[in-house]
Amino acid sequence: MKKTLTIMMLALMAFGMMACGEKKLTEKDLKAAEETLFNEDGTMNEDIAPSVAEKYCLFVEQNPDAPSAPLWLYHAMEINLQLKNSEKSIELGEQIVKQYPQSTLAPRSLLMIGTFVYNDQLNDTAQAHATLDRLIREYPESSLVDDAQKSIEYLGLTPEEIMTLILMSQMEVEEGGL
Repeated sequence: MKKTLTIMMLALMAFGMMACGEKKLTEKDLKAAEETLFNEDGTMNEDIAPSVAEKYCLFVEQNPDAPSAPLWLYHAMEINLQLKNSEKSIELGEQIVKQYPQSTLAPRSLLMIGTFVYNDQLNDTAQAHATLDRLIREYPESSLVDDAQKSIEYLGLTPEEIMTLILMSQMEVEEGGL
């Protein structure tokens, strides 16, 4: 009897949730969630961050035509980057490119995926190169093309090796100017 009553209660609760539907999020809700994202010292609250990113994604799902939709997806991608959730970061970046290809955040997403996810987090220089090439090919007018080309040049290098290349390049420029 108790088991039957429990099953009936669960069924009623599920029906009630479906009948009411999910609360439609507003940008005010997202800004309130964003205020909980950081600790007093400015570091990300990693316990709260995944749910904040999910709210951003839910807002976009509910409001795909909102002018701010690509920005909220990008913020969700940034959170996942900081959490080193590579798979989710790639998924969100690709969603921006696919769903909002005209947004300035589309090429920026490709740059982030290529540089920070594939190269830095996953150490997959081949995929990083392919993603950065894609940015250059699909967004040739983007101001990020130069950054993508430089990132390709530095793929797989340590920060020390990159700094050495930059210093050597500066020395060559200075010597050439004499």
